[in-house]
Amino acid sequence: MEEQLNEEDEMKAEETMVVAGGCFWCVEAVYNELKGVVKAESGYSGGRGINPTYEQVLTGQTGHAEAVKLTYDPKVISSRDILRIFFTVHDPTTLNQQGQDRGTQYRSAIFFKNPAEKALAQEVMAEVSKAKIWRHKLVTSLEPLTVFYRAEEYHQNYFANFTKADYFKKMKMNAGYCQYIIEPHVAEFRKKYADRLKK
Repeated sequence: MEEQLNEEDEMKAEETMVVAGGCFWCVEAVYNELKGVVKAESGYSGGRGINPTYEQVLTGQTGHAEAVKLTYDPKVISSRDILRIFFTVHDPTTLNQQGQDRGTQYRSAIFFKNPAEKALAQEVMAEVSKAKIWRHKLVTSLEPLTVFYRAEEYHQNYFANFTKADYFKKMKMNAGYCQYIIEPHVAEFRKKYADRLKK
């Protein structure tokens, strides 16, 4: 009986990883479409203070990055592939900046839980650098994960909610950012990883 329960626990086992690659709406939007990712949650990591608000993080004064906590099934997608994809869905060569978003809150970062996760991140970074996917040097920081604060509810599934909203609701959301920044970003991701998307 105990052996059977252990097998069931293994079958249900999920893993988590916290990454930051600029605006969390963009990162969350692409990972939520990826096969094997159970959920992607927007939040804050790597700063000072407890339970920071979006407004506080936006100032850049708390030191937190807009981060995304990924819960995934390692039997469907490996930690290595999660990281490989991470280095293709944002620009890891621009320090504290993604496009027009500037500040330490938009830094490229991987928040590792243990030495093994840090070593894996270093391996993938070396692989990406060797492959010369980017012209410039990677500036992604590797930071120990101390805590992940889930962002306010209205940030969760922001782009998905935007696409489902009626015209008037869209106008109350960040419509320009969604249409001109996130939408092309998601479209490019869908094209590049068509075979890895959820049905």
